[in-house]
Amino acid sequence: MGNEKSVLKGLEIDDKALEITDFWTHHSSKIQGPNPQNLSIFISEPSLHSDASFGKPSPLEKAAKNLMVHRHPYILKYVSSWSKGSKFFLATEEVKPLVQVIGTQTTLQICVGLYSILGALLFLHQKASSSHNNVCSSSIYVTSEGGWKLGGLEYLCQISELNLMYLRKIKMYRYENAISPDEETSIQTISDNPSAIDKYAFAVLAEDVLKIKNEDDVPGLSEFKQLCKEKLKDTTLDCLVHHPFFNHNFMNIYAFLTELPLKNENEKEEFFSKLVSQLQNFPEKIVAEQLGKLLLSRMVLLDATAQTKFLPIILKPKENDDDSGLLSISTFQACLVPQLLQVFCVRDTPIRLLLLLHLHLFVKTFQIEDLRHRVLPELLVGIKDTDDYLVSTTLRALADLVPILGAATVIGGNRGKLFTDGRPNKHQRNKKNRHVRFSSPCKSVNTTSSPIGPEMTGLCLPERPSPDGGEDKSETNFSFAEEENWSDWDAQENESEGAAVTESGELVLTDEYVDVDREDKLTSTRYPKKPIISDISELDIKHLKPMNENAEDIDFFTDMEPVIQKTQTLRLDEADEIETETKKVFNVSLAPTATEVEGDGWTDGDLDDWDVENKC
Repeated sequence: MGNEKSVLKGLEIDDKALEITDFWTHHSSKIQGPNPQNLSIFISEPSLHSDASFGKPSPLEKAAKNLMVHRHPYILKYVSSWSKGSKFFLATEEVKPLVQVIGTQTTLQICVGLYSILGALLFLHQKASSSHNNVCSSSIYVTSEGGWKLGGLEYLCQISELNLMYLRKIKMYRYENAISPDEETSIQTISDNPSAIDKYAFAVLAEDVLKIKNEDDVPGLSEFKQLCKEKLKDTTLDCLVHHPFFNHNFMNIYAFLTELPLKNENEKEEFFSKLVSQLQNFPEKIVAEQLGKLLLSRMVLLDATAQTKFLPIILKPKENDDDSGLLSISTFQACLVPQLLQVFCVRDTPIRLLLLLHLHLFVKTFQIEDLRHRVLPELLVGIKDTDDYLVSTTLRALADLVPILGAATVIGGNRGKLFTDGRPNKHQRNKKNRHVRFSSPCKSVNTTSSPIGPEMTGLCLPERPSPDGGEDKSETNFSFAEEENWSDWDAQENESEGAAVTESGELVLTDEYVDVDREDKLTSTRYPKKPIISDISELDIKHLKPMNENAEDIDFFTDMEPVIQKTQTLRLDEADEIETETKKVFNVSLAPTATEVEGDGWTDGDLDDWDVENKC
């Protein structure tokens, strides 16, 4: 039946066994990959089934075949099987033996579990025309969500094959307490009522698991226990479903969710409208463990009434008692997150849109690794779809992942600081400061030296300077002269850091303001004061000669402010002296070469020289 080609890729099996029986060992396992999955592996050793009475195939191979054929929500789910060497492997959904968890099960959980086993037996009897023949605690497994699953199908047979010889063959392997004392003597009765063997075993099972439970835990518990004690003499399994023990509010919700495809629209609308208030009457852990998978089933997710009245509540974990959510964060993470991770892998547009619209409610309950390796890859698939609405909704959902995973992980690519904070009076930190001195600081500013920070809320500075020609002299009076020394800007880069308002009115600010402080000192120490040129005609640019290429870099804009004096009569020889002194400083000629001039005006020769210079 199985072969080595069926071996699951990436399968890792724990060495420690969870269960050891006469026929196999039960191990936990995990499939590594983009979508990791936990499984249970049953391994059959040759020495464990050497009894000749069972023959071939081995009991584990028979169990695997029956699990593969008989598929039902309440029967252990078959995944794969294969042979490797002398060993046989069976992979199923992740489960634990009931005997290992029964001590932690509440009466309500046991009630739901027995209802599941009863449903599995009815399926085998009525649909598969088969008899289980070994219903007991060792043949029942519990999933990670708390659901009970019927296993142990190695003793299953068709009702047509059920006879005294077969029962004698498997008797030594069956649970002794679950065998009726008059089974062999009443073989003819069993043939007429093939469910009698499983009915008797089910009564023993229920009596064992409910032995120490309080009669007040679940309605109808005491009557049900008494009925099981009598081995269900006057009751059939299909009638037992209607017993009060299986018909209280919680079981009605469980049954309705199980049979949801059979309900009409009016029944579903009424059910989901009242579901939240009904679930609030039960412990949240039981609700999540027993109903979590059903509450996130495909039929619930696609129901219109559930989408508006129920899902926004169940998908919102509550952080405190005042929240409108149904489950706490810890319970949500333990029971619903594994289900949601599986639903994210479903490539169904309505379901994906539903998850995207509610992702902001539960995104913080996921582990970082699950978001990065399982949720994010599925969302990135959505942005490549041809459905524009799906793409836009996916992009909005990706924004919810950025605060958690970071933009580099979500969008990838190279990023840089492309935007800055342009708010007015926003002080940029970690930069070297520059100085500006105001003669009239705001009255609300303390004139004592103190650092500038958020506490200096009284500082009044204009957001930006007035346009040229629109300065209001009455508003701001600067103590420095209008003459600007542009070369001093770079010289101030090495000033000490910090910001303060001194007694003299000196305000230390950041890069938003220019440094024109100590202008007079820098000018006097670096460059000599230039003589005043009294005749403005001497500044004609046409009189300039080419600059000396070897001259040092000189700031020609130092003396930009013209000084206008009263009109006075000047002698030409005095003007020549001033021009000569200016040449020494600037190393540039500002006037034509001095020549002897006779008379008070221009001569024809002078006009010819003017034209020559222009041509040059």
